[in-house]
Amino acid sequence: MPAMRQIVLDTETTGLSAEGGDRIIEIGCVELLNRKLTGNNKHFYLNPGRDSHEDALKVHGISNEFLRDKPKFAEVADELLDYLQGAEIIIHNAAFDVGFLNKELELIDKPAFASFVDSVTDTLRMAKEMYPGKRNSLDALCDRLGVDNSGRTLHGALLDAELLADVYINLTRGQDALLIDVSAQDAGGAVAVRVDLSRFDLPVIAANDQESAAHEDVLKQLDKASGGKTLWRAQEPAAASVA
Repeated sequence: MPAMRQIVLDTETTGLSAEGGDRIIEIGCVELLNRKLTGNNKHFYLNPGRDSHEDALKVHGISNEFLRDKPKFAEVADELLDYLQGAEIIIHNAAFDVGFLNKELELIDKPAFASFVDSVTDTLRMAKEMYPGKRNSLDALCDRLGVDNSGRTLHGALLDAELLADVYINLTRGQDALLIDVSAQDAGGAVAVRVDLSRFDLPVIAANDQESAAHEDVLKQLDKASGGKTLWRAQEPAAASVA
């Protein structure tokens, strides 16, 4: 089975309206392979050919002067699209970023963004379904899911993409498959097959210190996300007293 490749993407822009002439000034991409961070990320600062609105400057803090010598979108488009090719793209409030990417592509006579990627997943839509009536900004989700966003004083595309990757993994933690369905074919169609694992000599491999620490970190995140109501935490004092 081929590896599942996902790219978490975020942009910063000169303002809120792609159709009104605003442009992308920063793109951050973080790669996940089978839901694991690979470190194969992409990051671009771009010269938008115009100044950012004052309100946008307050959000991202990227000065017009800093962007003067950066490449135009047209100069990085092929590299970006080759990197994104065929992946599932994960974006928070996808309509905004995809709208800007579509406008940038239109301006250099390239097809729409969706034609280059496998699909686009909107984590804002996911969060609204999971937490209706609650705040579902990236900061709010970081707080709710125990993702450390203490380094986020201004919006930055790469940092936000890294935070969103953690948020997405936490949002979809329950979707991990723990079992594999086994089926066989007979004259009547597909039938389930029960596999007797007692026939196998399964080795027991103890977790090393690093794996144990990572496991404990996940438990702490789940406990924080539940407001301290996880059963294993509630039972720890009783277990300790018995021991």
